Amino acid sequence: MAKTALIVEDFEPFRQLICRMLQRIADVRITSEIADGLLAVEHAIEVQPDLILLDIGLPGLDGIEAARRIGKRCPRSKIVFVSMELSPEIVREALATGAVGYVAKPDAAGELLIAVEAALRGERFIGKRFEGHDLFPTKLSDDAS
Repeated sequence: MAKTALIVEDFEPFRQLICRMLQRIADVRITSEIADGLLAVEHAIEVQPDLILLDIGLPGLDGIEAARRIGKRCPRSKIVFVSMELSPEIVREALATGAVGYVAKPDAAGELLIAVEAALRGERFIGKRFEGHDLFPTKLSDDAS
């Protein structure tokens, strides 16, 4: 059965790139593309997607706060951040929401599909540029299914 994916990215050319990349994974079906953090929360609650690819810099509600809200209402959804934010402190804060992955936009061509496949297997993924930083919380807030 295909896994459902929600893409939350306000820059349309990059959103289209993500969609084209995800088409390479046979068992992933994009259910929606959203450009606003608040709308993303509402939609995620309604649809309960398996995977959410989430930017941080969004109108309406930033991605970190959106992830916090989604995590409370959609505990089975795996969140992978895809963002231009490169500060380890911001990456750590993003992952503290319960997200399972983080890919820097400049590295998406080589890392996004790996991150998606890891998330769908229930594994964590952090981009290579962040190696050596202790970014994940000590406990994975995941009720492993």
